[in-house]
Amino acid sequence: MIVKEGILLNLTNKLWLRISVTLIISFLLVFLVSDVRATTKVKKNASLQEFSAYLDKRIPILMEYYSVPGVAISIIQKGETTWSKAYGYADFEQGRKMTTDTYCRVESISKSITAWGVMKLVEQGKIDLDKPIKQYIKNWNFPESKFPEEKVTVRQLLANTSGMPLGDIFERYSPNDNIPSLRESLSKQAILIQEPGASFLYSNTGYNLLELLIEEVTGRDFAEYMEEEVLLPLEMYESSFTWSEELQPEVPVGYDLKGKPISVYIYPEKGSGGLFASVDDIASFVSAGMPDYYHSEQEVLTKESINILYTPMVKKPGIYGLVFDSYGLGYYLDTLSNGKLSVVNGGQGGGVMSFFQAVPETGDGIVILTNSQRSWPFFGYILNDWSKWSGFGSVGMNRIIWAQNALWLLIGLLWASLLWLIWGLVLGIFNRKRRFLPLWKEFRVLRLIQCTFAIILVAILLWCSRQEYLFISSIFPIAYVWLGVSILVIIVVLLLLALFPSTLNKLQ
Repeated sequence: MIVKEGILLNLTNKLWLRISVTLIISFLLVFLVSDVRATTKVKKNASLQEFSAYLDKRIPILMEYYSVPGVAISIIQKGETTWSKAYGYADFEQGRKMTTDTYCRVESISKSITAWGVMKLVEQGKIDLDKPIKQYIKNWNFPESKFPEEKVTVRQLLANTSGMPLGDIFERYSPNDNIPSLRESLSKQAILIQEPGASFLYSNTGYNLLELLIEEVTGRDFAEYMEEEVLLPLEMYESSFTWSEELQPEVPVGYDLKGKPISVYIYPEKGSGGLFASVDDIASFVSAGMPDYYHSEQEVLTKESINILYTPMVKKPGIYGLVFDSYGLGYYLDTLSNGKLSVVNGGQGGGVMSFFQAVPETGDGIVILTNSQRSWPFFGYILNDWSKWSGFGSVGMNRIIWAQNALWLLIGLLWASLLWLIWGLVLGIFNRKRRFLPLWKEFRVLRLIQCTFAIILVAILLWCSRQEYLFISSIFPIAYVWLGVSILVIIVVLLLLALFPSTLNKLQ
């Protein structure tokens, strides 16, 4: 009896040792590769000088960790830009520095500015938000679809509820290419895919239709109209919807998820993502959306019109509802923990990303522009720092960091399980309790399940590797790679378990 208890105690001790070592090794591995070390604290209500000094240390660390070549950032207080700075390179290979006046591609931030151009026409009585857009467009016809295009209103297009598709996000051209016209592009892409007004459906195509609307109603080129009616009155002198070799400092080179450079490109359309602007100019635009603080002799929109843009049209806007509470007209809306309304927009394209967040009631805001598609967690950390420093507590983008930490935890648990299985597998082979018997009849169903699951995982990895862009890889650029490595190891372990079945008490 004593002998049996001793054996049992010995086995138990070995079991706990195996569990402990497995967990320690797996979580140590996760700690070494994760960005837990990037987490730090910022003082609430510190002076701007203290906070900017903090950012001078913080930003380069995050840039290096996430391989972000260049960053430009502006901070707004009481409706005024109080601090701007650029870090890193606009062109890493050529050593060209990023600056605060560099013309950056701001992608979908363009939508917010296009919305201002539309609201300007609403104020002038030239269009009605709730009238069908078809009423204003005379020189172009919608392509055929199974849904009624006559129900598509201006408000729906602004709110991304028109039923228009996302559009071809990879239709990019070199400035010297033969580029299709706006109407040619819309004739291919502006095909309704759901009932107008049914639900939120993020759409570049919808905003490109608004570009056409502006041209049809005004009889002017969209870029010209936006420059004269919106950009110049807001003193956005380093902004343009028209790319030119004369833009100086020239547009940064973009860098994709793998760090490969992407040369300057343009779209056939401009309304959804065609603006080039400096970080200071975007900060000027954000400030203009704070009517209680912004004062100018050239008023673009009234306070009433701005408030219409900030009015929620859609609660929980699709997948973006994981981060933002609602969508207005050209803006995401985020209700902060103190109850104040925050307006947000951002964008990404080929190797570039942009983001702004503002609290119109307090006059606070922040703008971040980068030339890397690996910037989502970078944004999350900086916005978390800014919100705490400003006294807003948590903002929606913080959830990216929470999700990232949860993913690292999952990876840690996966590795704990894998190390447990690998340990047992190696010991079994070494002690000849597992043998190479791929055709053995015992445990055939279990081994078939293991092989089938491994094949499914291989297919998933191959599909992911062939995608030009994956949303998850953009949000979690480092953790995503380790998740892929973990899945690859799972595949190998499953196959080894099937090929080396346990022969305990089965073979003599």
